[in-house]
Amino acid sequence: MTGRRHTPRLRDVFRDASGGTDTDSNNNNSNNNSNNNNEESNQPSQSSQYLSLPSSPTSFRRPRIMSRRPSNSEGVPDERTSLLGANRTSRIRIASAHGSPRVPHLSRNQSYADSVKSHRHHSRANSWGSRLIQALGDRQESYGGIADSKSSLYPDDRVWYDQFTSTDWVHDSIADAYRVKALRQRKDFWGRVYVLFDGAQGWILSALVGFIVAVLAYAVNVSEATVFDFKDGYCQKGWLINEKRCCPHGPCVDWRDWGEVLNGWPFGKDWTEWFVYIVMVIALAVASCLMTLTTKTVVPSAYRLTTLDENLAAENAAHMGDHDNDDGANISPRHSCVDGQGSSSAESAPMIYYSAAGSGVAEVRVILSGFVLHGFLGLKTLLIKSLGLILSVASGLSLGKEGPYVHIATCVGNIACRLFSKYDRNDAKRREVLSAAAAAGVAVAFGAPLGGVLFGLEEVAYFFPAKTLFRTFFCCITAALTLKFLNPYGTHKIVMFQVRYLVDWEYFEIGSFILVGVLGGAAGALFIKASRRWAKTFRRIPVIKSYPLLEVVLVAFVTGLIGYWNVFTKLPVAKLLYNLAAPCDDRDNNLEDLGLCPERAEDIPPVLRDLLTAFLIKGFLTIITFGIKVPAGIYVPSMVVGGLMGRTIGHVVQWWVMATREWPVWGTCSATSATCIQPGVYGLIAAGSTMCGVTRLSVTLAVILFELTGSLDYVLPFSLAILVAKWVADAIEPLSIYDLLTEMNSYPFLNNKHKPVFTSELADIVPRVRKERIIDISTSPVVPAMSLRTKLELLHRAGELDGGLPIVRHGILVGLIPAPDLEYALDNLQDEGSSLCLMASVPTIDDSDDGMPDPTDFTPYIDPAPVALDIRSPMDLVYECFVKLGLRYICILRDGKYAGMTHKKTFVKYMRELEEKEGHM
Repeated sequence: MTGRRHTPRLRDVFRDASGGTDTDSNNNNSNNNSNNNNEESNQPSQSSQYLSLPSSPTSFRRPRIMSRRPSNSEGVPDERTSLLGANRTSRIRIASAHGSPRVPHLSRNQSYADSVKSHRHHSRANSWGSRLIQALGDRQESYGGIADSKSSLYPDDRVWYDQFTSTDWVHDSIADAYRVKALRQRKDFWGRVYVLFDGAQGWILSALVGFIVAVLAYAVNVSEATVFDFKDGYCQKGWLINEKRCCPHGPCVDWRDWGEVLNGWPFGKDWTEWFVYIVMVIALAVASCLMTLTTKTVVPSAYRLTTLDENLAAENAAHMGDHDNDDGANISPRHSCVDGQGSSSAESAPMIYYSAAGSGVAEVRVILSGFVLHGFLGLKTLLIKSLGLILSVASGLSLGKEGPYVHIATCVGNIACRLFSKYDRNDAKRREVLSAAAAAGVAVAFGAPLGGVLFGLEEVAYFFPAKTLFRTFFCCITAALTLKFLNPYGTHKIVMFQVRYLVDWEYFEIGSFILVGVLGGAAGALFIKASRRWAKTFRRIPVIKSYPLLEVVLVAFVTGLIGYWNVFTKLPVAKLLYNLAAPCDDRDNNLEDLGLCPERAEDIPPVLRDLLTAFLIKGFLTIITFGIKVPAGIYVPSMVVGGLMGRTIGHVVQWWVMATREWPVWGTCSATSATCIQPGVYGLIAAGSTMCGVTRLSVTLAVILFELTGSLDYVLPFSLAILVAKWVADAIEPLSIYDLLTEMNSYPFLNNKHKPVFTSELADIVPRVRKERIIDISTSPVVPAMSLRTKLELLHRAGELDGGLPIVRHGILVGLIPAPDLEYALDNLQDEGSSLCLMASVPTIDDSDDGMPDPTDFTPYIDPAPVALDIRSPMDLVYECFVKLGLRYICILRDGKYAGMTHKKTFVKYMRELEEKEGHM
């Protein structure tokens, strides 16, 4: 950015109306235990006389001003300094969301005194890993050549995205376009090399992410299998050997049960083993929960999504007032009422979430849609989620590790993006890598690279162009090949279980397959309803809500109490699913002796009784386990519940054929002793149907089931059952499990797969124009900095950290300055109390050159052409603008004049209200 020329100019005459006021603001920051601070500022009056020439902020300029770009040669960090650099300590001062004074020399990564960053250390500065990544990474400086228009928002001047804001997709796309344009302007040899390297960075990241994800999956698989068997005993050959590797051919003397080790003390052999089992289940679950609770993230009320409903995951969270309330709009945050304890009476309790809890798929989907959750994809979350997942799965709770693999893989992708500034400094480009990483997580979870690609396309990705699709495929293949060489299951297979059906299905089974699909879809939808009911009843008990560890202890105790005595529920979920889906084969050493291969009709009723009992127990345990504060997935548990139901139906059909062998409809099927009916096929079809009912995945599930079986003969039954299951589930419960989590956590996720029927006009969601929400330059292009600060803090108090202030001249919209950019510009002012800021380009006869830009010139931060729609525009057009363009806000015009602005979060609230009305119809 070139410096402005300054010479003696025609001074604009302003009538001086000083009369400043002193303002003291005090904030008691309980999270950081900081001392109270006071700030005094003088606010000049805006009354002035506007003469022939526009007022210039340089008329009131200090003899020595601070440049927004101090020389790096002096060792002073600036906004061009790497986000991961060791000297990332910018001079930016950030206003407290609660009205506390601004603290000088505060890093942008500690924007708010009560922010999550004060609890989670979101700053990437000065860490050893950051310095290593900086040394290895490509830290190219931003290129020049950005001209007037939206590109005048210089990439180097951009601030890091705040917590709970949406990504500025338009700016990131434009910034990357100018970066590529500047890069290709170099025609020399090294310029061509840089272009090639720039194009290869995406492939390098894809390969690296795929490799690391596979290594992490291998470590989790091997570790949890070993720890899982500790509940029953240990191997004398070595403590790190699980039961299967200790005794590969069945029971042996090398494996010692705890009842044998303790000689039956104190309750006898069987009861002692049960007691040790319960203690181990609780101990492992508690250890996993304690690790998860270290990722506690507190989002203060300033970050609260005020446009959305109450968050069921928050502790004592109450509704905040609508930010469009006229009564509170004129109250400055600097003069907000404070009670005797130093907290604002208008603020609600903070929102709390745990980044390592659950599967993380819903949050990954929200992040890929453009929503910012700092720390959710960080290194700490990655490590704790991986270790906690080993303990939670090994505890024997009714949960799986496949869903968390998506979150873990996305963390790897996010961290790997820091290697290249092309992805590190551009959130839109970063999401291309995150989409590929999420798909790789499914690829290693099920051993299904094609299913992983489709999962990224169907479920998590918000924007999935052809280039991203190909890189995602490459990432999944890399992960699958790495897992193949690591051989985590000892079978030289990449799938967690592989079944082969040698007998083809009969035509009369089509009706049974459809029935299985109907029941599976209904079971998945009912699971979602039961989970919502459990969250709104049991988890709203104050002691459970305040102490998540207590819920984990209770769930672990119930799991050990009722799950130990059933031969099915005691098995690991993955092993149980394999036994339910596999055909009867005496040569298969991986099958447990569960009595699932009856040869006579008289042997089937006892099997049905055991399966129904296990179905009820597993279904209940899955409902109460889902949502506890441990790393937990829902994929395989839902498949196990469906597999138990499907295997039951399969044995019923088998018994029917055996009992009526003389019926001609069976054809040659009843000729053999056990008939041609394979109950395992029904188990796998029901498993896929139930998972479809829970997640609403369709094509992805059909391909995953195909990759698990490797049989083309059963692609049609799989697809038919999943198709029916999705229809039934949508009819019973419109929301998938991820939609439910998004709704319960009040994430401003704009669903791009379902557009409701709009029944209102754009004017219904546009608030009236208020002077506190606009910057009026009708009388003068300069505005007092204190006035801008007050308007900015009003935006912050309303929760619109990613909002903006429109600039209006005589009612005409002439530009817009985003709130983060305005905050950055204001914090660079040395004397905010007496500064006047230039908000529009003006002609000048200035020809002096002091070599530095004027910090009171805010025109580089102004978007001169914000996206605007007429107030009579259809709501469908508004929806498409938010979804397809990824806009944060849209300016509204009436007959060419500014009439208001609607924010993305406001539109999300409107969409949610529409969906609720549709659900009640």
